[in-house]
Parts: sequence; structure tokens; C-alpha cells
Amino acid sequence: MTRQRWLDVVRVVVALLVLAAVTVAVWRNWGEVSSHLGDIPRGTLGAAFLLALSAPVFTLLGWRVLLADLGTRLPLPPSASVFFVGQLGKYLPGSVWSVVAQADLGSRLGVPRRRMGVAGLLSILLSVITGAILGVPAVPALLARSEDFRWWWFLPALLLLLLLWPRLLNSGVALLLRVLRREPLEHRLTTPAIALTSMWFVLAWLGVGLSVLVLAHALAPERSWGSLVVSSICGFALASAIGMFSFVVPAGVGVRDGILALLLGALMPFPAAIAVVVVSRFFSVLADVVVAASGWAWARSHHLLGSRT
Repeated sequence: MTRQRWLDVVRVVVALLVLAAVTVAVWRNWGEVSSHLGDIPRGTLGAAFLLALSAPVFTLLGWRVLLADLGTRLPLPPSASVFFVGQLGKYLPGSVWSVVAQADLGSRLGVPRRRMGVAGLLSILLSVITGAILGVPAVPALLARSEDFRWWWFLPALLLLLLLWPRLLNSGVALLLRVLRREPLEHRLTTPAIALTSMWFVLAWLGVGLSVLVLAHALAPERSWGSLVVSSICGFALASAIGMFSFVVPAGVGVRDGILALLLGALMPFPAAIAVVVVSRFFSVLADVVVAASGWAWARSHHLLGSRT
């Protein structure tokens, strides 16, 4: 068995272990969790899903800005098809399958694979940076496991913000490509593209964070909005950014959910926090499936998923 095959086996085993641990944790608390699920009004569930649905749309808009800055301007329908269908690859162990899938689909539209792949990797990078910046205020809550928040997070947030400085970001990307022995970018990323992409990605984080917020407020209405905002919006961004580093786990499953449950558990009974996490994860997956289905329908009607001939 080759080394790559062994790594694939390890990734699958780790992913299965994480999924098993999460399943056991939910199963043990399912009696209390299910009772809390019934406490969430249907209107709240509907609002939470619509907010979760906005996240992939905003992410698509940011990805299109990067792709255009790299030299390819795709109309919205084909770019949505490529991005939404390709992003389902993130649910496979390895974290890069979405980029591979997008590069393959994009090549059928005449977009160079390398350009599409670079756009995908850059979108992941900027998504992690913006998520980490937005999630920094939740770090004290995660460390202290209480509502006694500190404002020292302002400094690390500024330091992370420096990573979006065009000169520094371009230098970092150039260094990474040299280390990977890849050709440099055709031209440096422009300041407007970095700023606009970051804005769309922040809106994506806010969309799904607000989805968590409305669910958390439904189960802990007595808590202050400040505590709920930090643990829900900032906490989700922090948990997701950390989950993106868990390359062996598909879509950060288990990692993101565990961190978010710890943050919410300081504000409500732990089974209630698990209920919020379970619904949030379900809505995130459902949103990805819904937008991917729309992208697949367009791609199918335009023969993007068929043979090249």
C-alpha cells in the first residue's frame, strides 16, 4: 500500500472516530436534547435556516471576486454551479477535495485548473483569517468558560487583521507557492479584491452566526444579548476557523461542534447547547445541499457534468 493510501486510511479512521464520539455524546444526552429541540419555535427554526442559507451565497460572491482578480470573470449562474457543487467535496476527509472538484468543473468552462485551484485555496485562507478575526472575542469565554469577558482580544484581532494587508498577504502567498514548488501568481492580488472578498466572507460568518444566535436565544432568553452574541456569532466563527485546521476531519465535524457546545454550555444547560449545535450543523449541511442542488440543476442542463465532448 502506498504512502498516500495509508494517509487516506488514517484520515477516514480519524473521521469515523470523531463522528462516533459525537454520536455517542448526542445519544447519551438525547432524552434531554430532544426535549430542548421541542422548545424551539417553528418560526425561529425557519429564520435560523434562512440565515444559514445566506452563508454559502456570500461565500460564493467572495470566491468570484478572487477568481476575477486572478483573471477569469464568470457569470453568476456558471460560477454558482461550479462553486456550490464543488464545495460538497469539503465533506470528504482531506479538506482539499472541494478545490479539486471546482478545478475540474471549472476546466469544463475553459478556466485553467491552476487558476481555479488557486482561487479555491485563497478563499479558504481568507475565510480562515476573517473567521479568526471575528472569533477572537470568544477566546476568553472559551478559556474561562464563563460570561466574564475580557477586552484584551482587541490586540490579537488587530494582529490578525494585518494578515489581510495586501503586501503581507501577497508575500505570504508567494512564499507558500515557492515552498510547494508551484508557479507564482500571474499577478499580485489587488487591494480592492482583498477588501471586497473579506467583506463577503465576514457577511457569510455573520449569517451563520446569527443563525446560531436565534437558536441560542430561544433556549436561553434570560441571558444578555452581549453574552449570546459573543458565544454564538464570535464563537461559531472561532470554532469553524479552528475546525478548518483539522484536515483529517471532513468539514470540521466534531471539532467545530465540540468547541461551540463548550461556549454555549456556559450560558445554558449542556443538553440545550448540544441541541443548538445539532440543529446548527443540520441547517449548515442542508443549506449546502440546497444550493448544490440548484447548481447541479444548472450544470446538468448546460452539460457541465457530462463528458467534455
